Amino acid sequence: MSVSDETTTVSDGIILTDAAAGKVKALLDQEGRDDLALRVAVQPGGCSGLRYQLFFDERSLDGDVEKDFDGVKVVTDRMSAPYLGGATIDFVDTIEKQGFTIDNPNATGSCACGDSFS
Repeated sequence: MSVSDETTTVSDGIILTDAAAGKVKALLDQEGRDDLALRVAVQPGGCSGLRYQLFFDERSLDGDVEKDFDGVKVVTDRMSAPYLGGATIDFVDTIEKQGFTIDNPNATGSCACGDSFS
C-alpha cells in the first residue's frame, strides 16, 4: 500500500452530518460561489496542542483528499488526515451553542472551549 493510499483510507472516515452539510450549502449560497470547498485542517496551537480549522477554500493542494457530501465538497490536506480519520463534523443551533462541532475519536484530550485537542 502506498502512502497516498493510506492517507485516503484514513481520511475516508471524515463524516459531515446532514445538518452540517445544509449549513455549509447555505453559507456557500450567501457567498454566491459554487467553486469553494470546505477545508478541514489541523494546526498546531490552542490550549491542548492542536486546533481545528474549518474554512472555505478554492485551492487544490497536492495530496488533498476530497469527499462529497450531497454536493458539499470537503477537502483535507495530507498532514491533517491522520488526525481526522473517523471525525464527525456537525452543526448545532441551540440556545446554548451555535456552530460547527467536531467529534474526533483520535483526540485524547481537549480544552474546555472545545477548539483544541491533543
